[in-house]
Amino acid sequence: MEILETIYQEVIGFLGISQAWEILKTGNYAALKTYEGFTAFIFPIIPFLVLLELTLGLIYKKPHSKVYKVNFLIYIFNRVVGRFIAIAMVTWIIGFFQPLAPFQTSFTWYWFIYGYIVWEFGHFLYHYWGHKVRLFWCLHSTHHAPEEMNLSVTYAHFFLEAPYADTIRTTVCILAGVEPTMLFVIMFIDGTYGAFIHVGENLMKNARLGFLEKFMLTPSHHRVHHARNPLYMDTNFCNLLNIWDRVFKTYQEEQEDVKIEYGITREMNSGNFMDVYFGEIVSLAKDVWHAPGIKNKLLYLVMPPGWHHEGDHKTAKIVRANYFNSQKVKIKA
Repeated sequence: MEILETIYQEVIGFLGISQAWEILKTGNYAALKTYEGFTAFIFPIIPFLVLLELTLGLIYKKPHSKVYKVNFLIYIFNRVVGRFIAIAMVTWIIGFFQPLAPFQTSFTWYWFIYGYIVWEFGHFLYHYWGHKVRLFWCLHSTHHAPEEMNLSVTYAHFFLEAPYADTIRTTVCILAGVEPTMLFVIMFIDGTYGAFIHVGENLMKNARLGFLEKFMLTPSHHRVHHARNPLYMDTNFCNLLNIWDRVFKTYQEEQEDVKIEYGITREMNSGNFMDVYFGEIVSLAKDVWHAPGIKNKLLYLVMPPGWHHEGDHKTAKIVRANYFNSQKVKIKA
């Protein structure tokens, strides 16, 4: 019976309906005026969309079953291993860095806009380094391994990625004076929208959002980010506002004549949990082991994925540059 109760609690936890169900049972609708009560009815949206997306895939015979299977296993593994680490890191960072901030904001609409722009900058930094530093890529690559885009990809993360991400984002925000309560609201919005942009073609065939693409990152933009095509590699690092991608020239729109190929460039079995979760760590360990000298071993940790100690580099920057050069040659020909 304890096993059944545990399974039941995990299902309720995944769906995120415990708080909403309590409000419905007690009839305490006044709770909807509070932040906790409001978010209680927002949290379940993404899990239910995941189930709807999977159902539609089965109906239209378009599910990529191994993607859902592996992402589900990752979700379970992370629930067991890394449940409270990120929360503890955020709490510690707020307490440590808040006294060091040169000024403090308040929870007003104009400071909220400021706070979100600062948060987006922190997100850009964490995400950019997750692609440009090999050690951090080991934490982030699990999220890029699926060879199809759907909402279950939201749950595909290495358990240490959330602490790493929140360390960067929270530190940037707290040092910039973002008020902690406002920061948690921003985190909630960011997490909800960050899940939505992984929506698959079963729910949203055309993932563009019209004029909103001028300043917002859309599901189409994020599909580009998850692509391994040379044109799309290492672009669109923002989450909701694409301001920093435009500033740092990492912005890229989806092209109709370049079909997105999802996944990572390393040859792997995307249906194998161990390869998806630990494959990049194993690959890095092998490179470090075989590298000559301490300097090269350390460089493998901090240089971008694709860097090689013999100079035969296949980093995203070089692959992308070669692609653009080849396009110029075709045009001239």
